[in-house]
Amino acid sequence: MTHFLYASALVFALGLSTNSSAQRAPVSAQDSAFVRQNYRKLDREITMRDGAKLYTVIYVPTDASAQKQYPFLLERTPYSAAPYGESNYRKRGPGPSRELSEEKYIFVYQDVRGRYKSEGQFEEMTPNVPGNTGKQTDESADTYDTIEWLLKNVTGNNGRVGLMGISYPGFYATAALPDAHPALKAVSPQAPVTDEFMGDDANHKGAFYLLDNFEFMNYFDSPRQGPTEKYSEVFAAAPKDLYKFFLELGPLKNSNSAQYFNNRAKIWNEYLAHPTYDAYWQARNIRPALNNVKPAVLVVGGWFDAEDLYGALNTYKAIEKQSTSTNNRLVMGPWTHGAWARPEWSKFGPLNFGQNTAKYFRDNLETKFFNYYLKDKGDFKPAEATVFNTGNNEWKTYDAWPPKATKSQMFYLQEGNRLALTKPTAAESLNEYVSDPANPVPYTNGVYAHRNNEYMIEDQRFAAKRPDVLTFQTEPLTEDLTLAGPLTAGLFVSTTGTDADFIVKLIDVAPADGKASSANDGYQRLVRAEPIRGKFRNSFEKPEPFTPGQVAEVKYELPDVLHTFKKGHRVMVQVQSSWFPLVDRNPQTFTNIPQADVKDFQKATIRLFHDAKRPSGLGVNVL
Repeated sequence: MTHFLYASALVFALGLSTNSSAQRAPVSAQDSAFVRQNYRKLDREITMRDGAKLYTVIYVPTDASAQKQYPFLLERTPYSAAPYGESNYRKRGPGPSRELSEEKYIFVYQDVRGRYKSEGQFEEMTPNVPGNTGKQTDESADTYDTIEWLLKNVTGNNGRVGLMGISYPGFYATAALPDAHPALKAVSPQAPVTDEFMGDDANHKGAFYLLDNFEFMNYFDSPRQGPTEKYSEVFAAAPKDLYKFFLELGPLKNSNSAQYFNNRAKIWNEYLAHPTYDAYWQARNIRPALNNVKPAVLVVGGWFDAEDLYGALNTYKAIEKQSTSTNNRLVMGPWTHGAWARPEWSKFGPLNFGQNTAKYFRDNLETKFFNYYLKDKGDFKPAEATVFNTGNNEWKTYDAWPPKATKSQMFYLQEGNRLALTKPTAAESLNEYVSDPANPVPYTNGVYAHRNNEYMIEDQRFAAKRPDVLTFQTEPLTEDLTLAGPLTAGLFVSTTGTDADFIVKLIDVAPADGKASSANDGYQRLVRAEPIRGKFRNSFEKPEPFTPGQVAEVKYELPDVLHTFKKGHRVMVQVQSSWFPLVDRNPQTFTNIPQADVKDFQKATIRLFHDAKRPSGLGVNVL
């Protein structure tokens, strides 16, 4: 849901170019001609049950009629349904993919309530209100009313509706599932924003994702006076070095200085006003509403998604647990945020997957899903979970996710910076480091003006060199080792402060090949990493300070993996207490961080214990 996604959303919608690592193919005259020759465009304002009008753009196949009917494929978005005006067509598409566009559907794009040309008040992650009765205005109700209007007013439809979206539009897809319209037959939440305190976009386990949200809210949270085709930025800022910029910004409250948000950004202020998992965040967690889901569901996510990896995995898991009769499937590929929508995705950074994984997904899963449930065309019999192994570059299928045939094991931290599957036996063993808010550990190696999208696979040797990063590794593996499912960090720690963050990383260490120019020469490839704000170690609702010098257990879950560590590689775990400026700095004093002053930021000595009585480690599921 970040600034990167906003740019991508416009690229997909309007056929623009982008300077990202996986550009869409240039728009051709053939693309534009296809849209105009095969679709007619309707711009409509659809009235909701409370009177608000939502701007809706509809592309109807030119041969649609009572004799040749098509299903609807709907996307509801806060990122603009542009281009506006019935003579202004999308330059490519008009569907979300070439494959679906050529299949022909009635494609519908709608500005959600309070965004762009739609009326009403926008709410961040609109809370669900159970039932679709009365004048309620949640996203399920708005979707229901939209579908009802479409069925009655657009000729040539077959009475069936599909819904999809990536990131924030993915949330709107999920939010349509509770109390869904009976015509809604197939829904694909893709990288859906799901729980913004626990792991999506805004916070991860209570640790605030500063870099992404500062950039994103500068445009997304710009106040508007009414329906508009364009938003202005809240402030002008173009830092060349984000690490330096945010360090000089100082405490988080300085973001509301006259130079920056200046209290003009509604959602930004809501984020800062709710630093615990209180009613604000809980109401915006859509998962509890995912009961008795009627439509078929295809949940899609990317292992390298820096925004909503959590959302994809946990949306799928919530439906599996709470709506057991739902036809619910999961796809996880080697993708960054929305990369499965690109024409080509066979490489990412130094990784080469040996195949176009995006095309594989669209041909074998997405297109077949919508064709089967909306057109009765072909079949759709995928495995419960279709998942890409990021260690050996293979697609795998499972009858459950996580796979049933896994064994829980613990990689224990050991003295001498070793990592092993055996429990430590030393009577007392520990490492310590000084965590200094004035010199936080960078999340990436180098100087960047925007988030380095490759940080999730980055070589961690730059971090291993720092004294405030602890590193533990196994001996070279004697056989392949495949991990599948979530990871669990279990740390016994103490601090001289009263609060601390902890970031635990799982790393795949390639053997040195003696070739200095080789990308694999000792490459310490990040496989998974996740922070937790230490004061939430026992409760996300009621934070607790650390008692200086007293040992406390910090236990939390990291997002799932499917990764094979090959024979000869090593498994590495790193532990640190800052990850800047991806995550805001913890003052290391127990305080309300959005209101913290400069004086609250203090150095602290962190001790990490790994002995017989206090065995720290990383829990894994071995396949």
